[in-house]
Amino acid sequence: MTDFPDIRFKSLIQSAKDGSLLIIPREGGYMVRIYVELAKLDVGERVANRNITADDVIAKAQRVLKPHRLEVKEIAWWSVYEIGQRLTDKFDDVPEGEIETRLPRIFIAGDACHTHSPKAGQGMNVSMQDAFNLGWKLAAVLRRQCALSLLHSYSAERRAVAKELIDFDREWASILASAAKAGGADAAKTQDYFVQHGRFTAGTATHYRPSMLTGAATHQHLARGLVIGTRFHSAPVIRLADAKPVHLGHAARADGRFRIYAFSPDENPAASGSAIRALCNFLAESRKSPIRRYTPVGADIDSVIDLRAVFQQDHRELAIETMPAMLLPSKGRYDLYDYEKMFCPDLKSGHDVFTMRGVDRAAGCMVVVRPDQYVATVLPIDDFAGLASFFDAFMLPAMPHAAQPS
Repeated sequence: MTDFPDIRFKSLIQSAKDGSLLIIPREGGYMVRIYVELAKLDVGERVANRNITADDVIAKAQRVLKPHRLEVKEIAWWSVYEIGQRLTDKFDDVPEGEIETRLPRIFIAGDACHTHSPKAGQGMNVSMQDAFNLGWKLAAVLRRQCALSLLHSYSAERRAVAKELIDFDREWASILASAAKAGGADAAKTQDYFVQHGRFTAGTATHYRPSMLTGAATHQHLARGLVIGTRFHSAPVIRLADAKPVHLGHAARADGRFRIYAFSPDENPAASGSAIRALCNFLAESRKSPIRRYTPVGADIDSVIDLRAVFQQDHRELAIETMPAMLLPSKGRYDLYDYEKMFCPDLKSGHDVFTMRGVDRAAGCMVVVRPDQYVATVLPIDDFAGLASFFDAFMLPAMPHAAQPS
């Protein structure tokens, strides 16, 4: 119980002489998490040597919060820790100098390879992102969809993210420390770091560098709000088949598939010469089509690469039966049509996905999204060679469906 008025807001309180504390509201309307700055350890000293109790932590929090009162009714969990930032050289067992000659056989993730202060659950959140990054790549290799060399990308991608987090965390810890600078922490800078802290927790601060899985920014101007190497930024849309409002990014499942979001130019997509129809014809018929090359014989047409289209027209202006067959595929045991491939902007609510994500209306584009929901590349909608080249860099020609590992 407290009379501190901002107890239900994220707050950083810095006292004149008793250090600082950080308040993070938790669920339920009553519970809060409080981080309390304690005394600095001497060289070589461990926190266990001080025999700190929960009462010591509460007393320190009460001193920092004065003149407001703080009465603790129940402690759900408490701990005392030393802030330390550590990062391993690699997240797998292949030394940097042997990447060209060896394949990884052992992987580590989470606290096994990066440690930092536990504020806001960064360790848990970043560790889960490590595991998802490794998981979809292992699955793709075990299914013989991707080359073994893909496994090298796990350490390369995730170590860079961990280093960025640790660099951020080191500065964040110094801001929270009462001795960060004379006169206390800068309020504006602290607020900026609160925002950035949340972006790390959500995974939206991650920005993968160019690699076999992440293209160059050559055509980024075609979709300025869908930045290559970052999380796919969803937006409200209307599903054409049933006029249902959905979120474009939420329509995709975490099922190991790549996705191609084809944003149509400002034209009639049903026309015989439309860019969308040309793309669908290439993907369905060309020998260079990545869908034809990498989808096992007998499998659903979208089982490896899932094509979805976003049109500029209101959903009432388009007829689903006039669209390319590639966008209305028959699938599954009963060869039923998949009606969830085509979307329109939510114009009634003012949520035009083309405007919200900076998509070039005149040119349109293709946005390729990885299985972990990060944008892999942005290409002109007619760059069929570029699309094929992207997938050819790491994928393996498909085996018959029956020969796939179970």
